[in-house]
Amino acid sequence: MSAPCWYAYQYVVLRAVPRVDREEFVNVGVVLYSQDAGYLAAATAIDADRLLALHPGLDLDGLRAALATVSNVCEGEAVAGLPRDARDGRRFGWLAAPRSTVLQPGPVHGGQATDPRAELALLLGRLVG
Repeated sequence: MSAPCWYAYQYVVLRAVPRVDREEFVNVGVVLYSQDAGYLAAATAIDADRLLALHPGLDLDGLRAALATVSNVCEGEAVAGLPRDARDGRRFGWLAAPRSTVLQPGPVHGGQATDPRAELALLLGRLVG
């Protein structure tokens, strides 16, 4: 019996920040990157009631569009200056870069998993709900 293959990974939690000046946020997704596994993906979940309680005027469609863009970048959508290969960390770096917008990445964290796809689902459940 062979030992399982462990892959190092990095991830960021995506935060909806309806009013940047108040620095209040609700977690809405996770982006996970594993260079060793050649894996870059995002998983998202929006709790509209919670977000609208925080900021009734929030543009939910705009937030959904921003999250779709993150997913598209993970899937290799053409972005100026970024390679399409998920093994190249520049895509993750671009997604993890700090922003002053409604959708912001949190700090980069790391870990190890035998299945990055399953780990992404676990992180989404644990950190977003």
